[in-house]
Amino acid sequence: MKKYEQIFKLLKQDILNETYQIDDYLPSEHELVQTYKVSRDTVRKSLDLLQKAELIQKIRGQGSKVIKQAQIDFPVSNLTSYQELVQQHGINSKTNLIQLEKITVDKKLSNLTGFPEYRLVWRIVRQRVVDEVASVLDIDYLDKTLVPSLTREIAEQSIYAYLEEELGLRIAYAQKEITIDPATNRDQILMDIGTDQHVVSVKSKVYLADGQQFQFTDSRHKLEKFRFIDFAKRQKR
Repeated sequence: MKKYEQIFKLLKQDILNETYQIDDYLPSEHELVQTYKVSRDTVRKSLDLLQKAELIQKIRGQGSKVIKQAQIDFPVSNLTSYQELVQQHGINSKTNLIQLEKITVDKKLSNLTGFPEYRLVWRIVRQRVVDEVASVLDIDYLDKTLVPSLTREIAEQSIYAYLEEELGLRIAYAQKEITIDPATNRDQILMDIGTDQHVVSVKSKVYLADGQQFQFTDSRHKLEKFRFIDFAKRQKR
């Protein structure tokens, strides 16, 4: 990795960790030259990368200002998988599978997910990295009766594609609840939320065309990365 790329990554991490907050100015080019013991040209290349990543705005005569990160529209009404959203919007994203296991639903989990006690389910935890920022943590539960087998490869790609194309399941509708939740220890570890104390939680119970619930998802989002949108149509009386 070239020196200017290393400096870019260091400054980017400082911005994401809120060492430099929105509307702050980064140290001057001269100060950065002194700090990193590099040439001014190297510093300028690093700042150019930060500007292309929409993390700063270079203002003539003032310096490099930290700006609010661009948001991604997340459709609330549509039942769209994360991979479909990535493809539709051309998002630079990577999925890291954190956990894939079979568990038995207990009373507490039943109250959360809607699955009956003692039901055997898959639990999948996936980290979504958007533009090199860990922005989403998806925690999914799938009814093992309806989804008998699940592999790491499927979980890292598109589970919905597997369910519909391979298993022939007809995914129909979802009941969604959007809340602002306190950040958990897991959120702090697996998401780049900096000093934020809260995340956006989108909890979904998802059903097949015959009315059977096959999935519960808690999709936890970095506060400023996604914008949640809806389409409302007036019903005539």
